[in-house]
Amino acid sequence: MSTGPDAVAEAAGFIDRTLQNEGAWYRADDVGSRFGGTLGSYGSSVGAVRGTIRDALRKFKDLDHDAVVQLASELWGQPKPGARPVFERRQAAVVLLQSRVALLRHSDLTRVEGFLRSAHAPELADPLVTDVLRPLLERLEHRNRQRAETVLARWGADPDAHLRAAAATLSHHKGE
Repeated sequence: MSTGPDAVAEAAGFIDRTLQNEGAWYRADDVGSRFGGTLGSYGSSVGAVRGTIRDALRKFKDLDHDAVVQLASELWGQPKPGARPVFERRQAAVVLLQSRVALLRHSDLTRVEGFLRSAHAPELADPLVTDVLRPLLERLEHRNRQRAETVLARWGADPDAHLRAAAATLSHHKGE
């Protein structure tokens, strides 16, 4: 199977349809009220999100680095023009990155930075830091590690609270 744009679009469509099918109105209402309307919701459970990503990775098993990060970006974005981003799609992007963290590179920090800036929820930002960024940083060496440290230093002085918190958490962990 190709890992080009068609495979990414097909995987994103599969994930989106499955999450919608797994949704419940009462969970969607809860998410909507918790985040003040900044994020839409399908009302899918965390288990459904994790299971959907597991099934997608089985169905689209040849997704390489580029396809994984493109798929994460697709899920993080709006499901259609003019629509609000959807919490469960973003949660699926996080689970995808958690599942394929070994594929990630230091150059993916900018993409994750964008995710953190637009997370709107600790349920999204916290696992990005602990389960995606931390393992990514732990395996970087030499120049790539230095580049990542430069990015973290910039985050530490950023006006965005999610980035400052991520930099503090990751810097604190590094010192342990």
